[in-house]
Amino acid sequence: MAESLSPLVTGVGAGRWRSVRRGALRRGRRTLTDSLYLLTAPVSAASGLLLVLAALCLGAVGALTPNGSRVRTAAAELARWPGDAERWRIARVLSRTGATRRPQPERTAAAADPGRWLDMGHAVLVLPVVVVTSVVTALWWFVAVAAVSCPLRSPYPTPGSLRPMNLSVGGSRSHIALSLGLTSPDSRIAFAVVLGLLMLATLPLVTRACVTVQTGLGNALLSDLSALHRRISGLEQERDTARAQTLAAVTAEAAALRRLERDIHDGPQQRLVRLAMELGRAQHHLDSRPDTAREALADALVQAQETLEELRALSRGIAPPILADRGLRAALSALAARCVVPVELDLGPLDRRPEPAVETAAYFLVAEALTNVAKHSHARQCLIGLRHAEGILRVWVTDDGVGGAALAKGHGLRGLDDRLHAVGGRLLTVSPDGGPTTITGELPCR
Repeated sequence: MAESLSPLVTGVGAGRWRSVRRGALRRGRRTLTDSLYLLTAPVSAASGLLLVLAALCLGAVGALTPNGSRVRTAAAELARWPGDAERWRIARVLSRTGATRRPQPERTAAAADPGRWLDMGHAVLVLPVVVVTSVVTALWWFVAVAAVSCPLRSPYPTPGSLRPMNLSVGGSRSHIALSLGLTSPDSRIAFAVVLGLLMLATLPLVTRACVTVQTGLGNALLSDLSALHRRISGLEQERDTARAQTLAAVTAEAAALRRLERDIHDGPQQRLVRLAMELGRAQHHLDSRPDTAREALADALVQAQETLEELRALSRGIAPPILADRGLRAALSALAARCVVPVELDLGPLDRRPEPAVETAAYFLVAEALTNVAKHSHARQCLIGLRHAEGILRVWVTDDGVGGAALAKGHGLRGLDDRLHAVGGRLLTVSPDGGPTTITGELPCR
């Protein structure tokens, strides 16, 4: 029975020894990382303070300069460098020691950002703290290593008795003296070794306490208010973006309604007026002049058919049925088939059907671009492209015409830009003189 339990006991003992060894190695690495962070802190703090003073001087020069915005911006960015360096150091020491840190959002170098002033305040306040923590760490290491290495530095003790070792605290008038005895060299060496081992054993606690104080000050001054301000700034930017998109949507809708009103007035309304006149002429001559009445009715039939065709074209401009029924790819193919300029299609697959607003914006982008190609470009051929990747729907029209397309006021592309911006997209135009012209729309499609 004892023989059967012996391997089990041996395995349990070996497992505990490996666990203890791993724990000791992990604590040793953490202590070395903390010590390196603390001992290099005075150099980092002094350099940061010098950079802050230089930034203040540079900002003063920029304030005295009439056009010193770039100088002030450079001064603000220079003042943030010490904070960035300390954030990096804190992140490194906390990640190496297994602690967690709060994520740092993106920041700007604007002078109104309170994080800039917090960084500068940290550069001033951290210097006395790092001096104390680095001195405590250095003295603890020095005393511990010196005490433990005492036998190596005194390998041959002097024979005989020595004077008792005393510890004195206080000045010349009032002090406290404590006699430790230790009149033999062996006892003094033993005392030094025990003291050194005790200080080495408590060194992880000392360095961890110093790191906690120093990183706590850094987290307090380099995170909270600056992050809150940046969050508020981000929300304000989102609000401004939403307002701009709403304004663009209203503008695009108003332009579309004005265009529809003009098209109805110039097209179907005039034809309906002429249709009414022809029907009235036919009614007037129905009994007396049948031939004239039949001619008027034939003209009225032509006007009715042309009016119907124009109304169908206008309805496609409002909400094309093929787009709603069969999707964007089929609608773009139909546009290419109706274009008077030969069109080549390069339509990639769609992972999913886009939202109706995005789909409609992409359709009208291609429709307007093809209209411009037919009217102004003098192109011999063009290309319609479609791709969907990484949450972006990209659609473009390229022609080999004369170029010169622009987003200037009064051009059809200005309305397209508003329509795309209303759904969170953007319009890109490349049209040098002499061509070729590429109109690209990038729309969100997740």
